[in-house]
Amino acid sequence: MTDYVIAPQPQAAVPVSGGGRFPVRRIFCVGRNYADHQKEMGHDGREQPVFFTKPADTLVIDNGPTPYPPQTSNYHFEIELVVAIGTGGSDIAVDDALNHVFGYGVGLDMTRRDLQAEAKKGGKPWDMAKGFDFSAPVSHLVPAASVGHPDRGAVRLRVNGIEKQRGDLSEQIYSVSETIAELSRFVMLKAGDLIMTGTPAGVGAVLRGDVLEGEIDGIASLRTIIV
Repeated sequence: MTDYVIAPQPQAAVPVSGGGRFPVRRIFCVGRNYADHQKEMGHDGREQPVFFTKPADTLVIDNGPTPYPPQTSNYHFEIELVVAIGTGGSDIAVDDALNHVFGYGVGLDMTRRDLQAEAKKGGKPWDMAKGFDFSAPVSHLVPAASVGHPDRGAVRLRVNGIEKQRGDLSEQIYSVSETIAELSRFVMLKAGDLIMTGTPAGVGAVLRGDVLEGEIDGIASLRTIIV
């Protein structure tokens, strides 16, 4: 018996390579973490990391379909390395940060770009541009015990078989270690948190019926269709 006055929602979770599921607590995202993407978004240089969040229940898993959201006519893809936190903490040292990682995956930070542009222009929050339903397709996770902690590897995204994004993990402005350390200065990270670590250049719009296929060498691949 519980004292909930309504039935609680199911626990959001991501499948893990080799078996089991990783329960997701929060999803943090890093903006403008590749220099070429910074430039295409009108910025330049090593700025302080920009962090924003998506609710855990925005996940799309198991290569499921991704619904085209309402209130946008400019719906963009952004392929990213996903870091799964297995051990939490605050003020984590850069040299210790990778010890807090459970594993890695591939994700899409889907974005209502027109809403984001309007929010930026008005100095308003990005929530409705980034944290809407089904905005976080994520692959299965691969434990760090299996793949180590990759700091290089090609990042690619194709739309309907045509390559749209290509970069390399080595091109990240802030490494995974630095990102974890910096984020943990602002919030207490806990087991179950995911961090989407930014995207290379080449972001663009998709329409219903488009098939998105992405991968990061040595980690995982992801496929979804916009419906």
